[in-house]
Amino acid sequence: MRRLGVAEYLPTWAAMQEFTAQRDAATVDEIWLLEHPPVYTLGLNGKPEHLPRATAIPVVKIDRGGQITYHGPGQIVAYLLIDLKRRGYGVRELVTRMEQAMIEVLADCGVTAQARKDAPGVYVDGRKIAALGLRIKHGCSYHGLALNVDMDLAPFAAIDPCGYAGLEVTQTRDLGVADGLEALSVKLLQALQRNLAPPGNFLSAAAAPLR
Repeated sequence: MRRLGVAEYLPTWAAMQEFTAQRDAATVDEIWLLEHPPVYTLGLNGKPEHLPRATAIPVVKIDRGGQITYHGPGQIVAYLLIDLKRRGYGVRELVTRMEQAMIEVLADCGVTAQARKDAPGVYVDGRKIAALGLRIKHGCSYHGLALNVDMDLAPFAAIDPCGYAGLEVTQTRDLGVADGLEALSVKLLQALQRNLAPPGNFLSAAAAPLR
């Protein structure tokens, strides 16, 4: 696990690509936990019309699946660099395991959340609290998930989140969850490790600068 603090989007994306390109069968899977400065990311299926209102926040076209979403301070981002072949499951099951991990974290905080078959992510009373998007290359994943904790939600109003016009978003703070970023990061890491097993384990490492 790598704790990267607040990390700019573009170098983090490049580091994920480099890690995935250089890994081999012996490379230990990793989870990167971080926050991003304000940025919109537009996935491979993204359409410009899903960004209907002008904004000064940069828009980055990237190589994950899905449409447009927003990242900003106060949101936990977890990037999952996973060898799916070694773990013995495919992308659909990976998505389900990611969603289940977040549902368990929220349940531990007294919040009932659900996944949706028609729209990946996690929802509370129809409002989206967590988004996910992945890229699979040579059987290995990168990108991951974003859980809204204590952030400015206004930038979501400038887009059609994940391509859905009028989709409302929420966050743990607004649902009365007392745990902050640090406590929820620990709970999320534990839930991911539990749900992504078996087999294998994750690298435990101090935060390292991205190169």
